Amino acid sequence: MTEQNTRLGILLMVATTFVFAMQDGISRHLAGEYNVFMVVMIRYWFFAAFVITVAGRKAGGLRAAAATTQPLLQAFRAVLLVSEICVMVLGFTLLGLVESHAVFTCYPLLIAALSGPILGEHVGWRRWAAIAVGFVGVLIILQPGFGVFKPQAVVPLIAALMFALYGLLTRYAARRDTTATSFFWTGTVGAMAMTAVGVWFWEPMTGPDWAWMGGLCLTGALGHWTLIKCYEVAEASSVQPFAYLQLVFGSAIGVLVFSEAIRTNVAVGAGLIVGAGLFTLWRQRQAG
Repeated sequence: MTEQNTRLGILLMVATTFVFAMQDGISRHLAGEYNVFMVVMIRYWFFAAFVITVAGRKAGGLRAAAATTQPLLQAFRAVLLVSEICVMVLGFTLLGLVESHAVFTCYPLLIAALSGPILGEHVGWRRWAAIAVGFVGVLIILQPGFGVFKPQAVVPLIAALMFALYGLLTRYAARRDTTATSFFWTGTVGAMAMTAVGVWFWEPMTGPDWAWMGGLCLTGALGHWTLIKCYEVAEASSVQPFAYLQLVFGSAIGVLVFSEAIRTNVAVGAGLIVGAGLFTLWRQRQAG
């Protein structure tokens, strides 16, 4: 039964990474035509409606989902995530999907590096060595000092740092709140914060792009649903390595749809980052 659940969890994680890669492709298209803040705001309206619907169907309803003893932490998490999404989508428009995903893939290494000072977890020398290898990979992708370094390449690195901090704060919040509560705050507060900004950047959209926007909203909700189901049926340590497939799917969309090229340094750097990330996950499992 456990083996079956792990297999189902892996399939759900693969499905999640594919759906999120599709979402990234649609985001890249829409943010290339319209303001990033407006695109993320509309996506978050749908996300908030989805979160409220999910919470309303559970025992205790919205009141139980919203109940927390750490509202400032939960609100900060929500604002941090929506800000990270804006930064990452901006990265797609500046760098494309391939390079943005290649750099962003280092976020699990950032989580491992920051888990000591933020959560008080022990990080041994082997994991520190893997983190160092991963950052060599980031440097290979960014190519500082080669005369072709693009300042825009720092954008997905900032997004990765923000997402790592969000992940750590989510783990910290989980010590006192349920997953359902964290999910509820992420969607509702994120939507309110994004509306306060995005409404000032409203632009009229064409009919076909409203259809793409609908696709963006649906992939967002579907991706979060499959991810929740994934963690319900399998242990995180079993399915987490498959999260790296988002790099593969995202790059494939970048190449096939947006005619992006995969440069050698990006492939080599991404390979080092993924290898280092898988090693840290393995060590975490051994330690656990």
